[in-house]
Amino acid sequence: MKKQNQPNYKRIYSDIIEQKFPHKKAVCEKLLGKKILSALDIMDLNNRIFGTKDQDLKKMNQKLRSYNESDILSILDYQKNHRMNNLQVAEHFGLSRNTMTKWRRIFK
Repeated sequence: MKKQNQPNYKRIYSDIIEQKFPHKKAVCEKLLGKKILSALDIMDLNNRIFGTKDQDLKKMNQKLRSYNESDILSILDYQKNHRMNNLQVAEHFGLSRNTMTKWRRIFK
């Protein structure tokens, strides 16, 4: 099985913070200290650094996201721990209800 090449998000976000947002370094330090960043960590970093954007841009960015099995399982655990339905979790993470339904069917 081939290992998929993935960008070095730690280095990318560290450089962005260092060059453009040095005042946000303390807010992001804990996430950047992790050994491996999950898709959820990357989304959280992005929101902490750049803030939320308008809906059209969010929708376009959502189409470009991909999740591995561990990310999906952590989203499903989040749903279970917070006793949320598929719609609530989908809105929280910027997913579609259909995606949540599919993941629950496959992984639970």
